[in-house]
Amino acid sequence: MSNARLPAVFLGHGNPMNALRENSWSRAWAALGAALEPRPRAVLAISAHWYITGTAVTAMASPRTIHDFGGFPRELFAVRYPAAGDPTLAARVAELLAPLPVRLDQTWGLDHGTWSVLCHVFPQADVPVVQLSIDETMPPAFHHELGQRLRILREEGVLILGSGDVVHNLEAYAWGGHPAEPYDWALRFESTVRARLIAGDHATLIDYAALGKDALLSVPTAEHYLPLLYVLGASFAGEEVSFPAEGIDGGSVSMLAVRFG
Repeated sequence: MSNARLPAVFLGHGNPMNALRENSWSRAWAALGAALEPRPRAVLAISAHWYITGTAVTAMASPRTIHDFGGFPRELFAVRYPAAGDPTLAARVAELLAPLPVRLDQTWGLDHGTWSVLCHVFPQADVPVVQLSIDETMPPAFHHELGQRLRILREEGVLILGSGDVVHNLEAYAWGGHPAEPYDWALRFESTVRARLIAGDHATLIDYAALGKDALLSVPTAEHYLPLLYVLGASFAGEEVSFPAEGIDGGSVSMLAVRFG
């Protein structure tokens, strides 16, 4: 069974325009998808952009492509990612998270946190996708625990994918085409996260706010960091961790990707 275990992956998705760009990050996402063996029967995605009260899972057969942003070129709004849903997987997620109430959602779909990376990972949109919401009312340990409960899906043909950014401070982001040097605090916080991931130190990563000012600047709001905790929870003890993509975009957004297994 362990030979068939799929990895758990966190991707720093960054700017939605990465959906249309060929760069080091999109190439790394494409390489990840091309090399997956066995090929997943489905993806369970936890995106920073479905941050609501309560826990819900998309349960429709054909999820819509959601353009949950503004101020970008028309070509980005024209993107469609027509992956099928997987109502059976949605029901399995609800079963694994019981007795936590999980709403089987028929209205959301796939937001840009999910499709902007999956359009490179699986460009044919030929792997079904289910999204799990992030409950904004719950503390970090709750999200890590849900990842632990969902871990078994990796041995059932499901790729667990978290999409966010380890460092995500848009107030400090350098908009426009010019490159920006990474802020020292962004580099320090990302370095600390990498080191704690390699060490298997879940406690420090869960209680990230205790890391002080660097954490406050890097994670001013939790939604882009929390998908990492789902993936961390879904890891197995002693499992190899690697970083398929890296870099800081606009000075203040980490593009770090984390892979377990």
